[in-house]
Amino acid sequence: MKKTLFLAAVTIVSFSLFQCNDQITSPSIGNRNLTPGEKSIASSSSNFGLNLFKEINASSRYSNIFISPLSVSTALGMVLNGANGKTYDEMKSTLELTGANQDEVNKAYQSLNELLTQIDPKVIFESANSIWYRQGFTFEQNFLDVNKNYFDASVQGLDFSNPASVDVINNWVKERTKEKITSIIKQIPKEAVMYLINAIYFKGTWKYQFDTSATKQDEFYVAQNDEIKCMMMSQKDTLNYYNTNNYQAVELPYGNGDFSMVIILPSTGEDINSFISQIDENFWNSLLNSMTKQEVNLWLPKFKIEYFINLNNALKSLGMPTAFDPYNADFSKMRPEKDVYISNVLHKTYVNVDEEGTEAAAATAVEISYTAVFGPQNINMKVNHPFIFAIREKNSGTILFIGKVVNPTN
Repeated sequence: MKKTLFLAAVTIVSFSLFQCNDQITSPSIGNRNLTPGEKSIASSSSNFGLNLFKEINASSRYSNIFISPLSVSTALGMVLNGANGKTYDEMKSTLELTGANQDEVNKAYQSLNELLTQIDPKVIFESANSIWYRQGFTFEQNFLDVNKNYFDASVQGLDFSNPASVDVINNWVKERTKEKITSIIKQIPKEAVMYLINAIYFKGTWKYQFDTSATKQDEFYVAQNDEIKCMMMSQKDTLNYYNTNNYQAVELPYGNGDFSMVIILPSTGEDINSFISQIDENFWNSLLNSMTKQEVNLWLPKFKIEYFINLNNALKSLGMPTAFDPYNADFSKMRPEKDVYISNVLHKTYVNVDEEGTEAAAATAVEISYTAVFGPQNINMKVNHPFIFAIREKNSGTILFIGKVVNPTN
């Protein structure tokens, strides 16, 4: 079994919320198939997730990555209800939600969450939303009500100037993720006026569990000529499998099979980052449709990842920069004054994969800040690195001298 660079590759997989075809897994409660709205949101979350993963990987080429596109999408989906104009259009496009009106989007999020929490009694999937706002700061009641109704968000005002408010928010996240994520914010900046938070918890037992007695220490190649030791699980089973000259892929089901993990292993010699850059919706759907039942000897490392990232730059690059612009963001459906913007999108995840199954959690906090706080600021200039200087004549504008200083002691 080829093991090269597995950990980086496995991060593009998720559970059945990513799956866009019915050939491998047909999500249903009893005999109910996905509604068009549920299919749309699941597909949007998948496409958004692949794009987000590629964007993050571009700046994290030599480190593990683990994200929950559904958590990020859900948190931003709540924020979307307060957006307007160009801000709304950019956010909706980035989230791959074009083609549906806002009411349809909200209903689809609601319906998909209900399906995911009920679909497999052998798998635990829980998702919770909350909105925390600075006491004394007003927001449009309709914006709050919509998020209560469709996202089941709890809404609470807090004294953001009180350091204890940080603990209140973090304790909510801690409780909703079964203590796998103990905090999402470190402090509340003076300009912050709202946090919209999604928390997800997943626990699934493999349908075909690994025998703990078969787990052995083995080599794992972090690069072609650089190996480390890891605990390698193994099993032989009939699984959904597909391979090409460039990669192998296998699907490991959880519980009754409605949730699964898809593992993609680039061939030895394939550059993992180049491989990831080519992954898109067509690749993903083609892979899932190409898998067939085959007897597979599988070796899989045990691993645990705890991951944190600020998603601001990635989301701007994906097409929603205006939402982060203090002076051009339009959240007038949140506050008519248009004086708030997204200051931070914080994302933290946890995953533990062993012989029994997988436990994973995610939390996404969208921090909303008040533009008016940004008035005249003290300007600091410390000339402590190479600089350019010029001597000019003011009336004529003539530059008399111009130079560069690299080392002022010479």
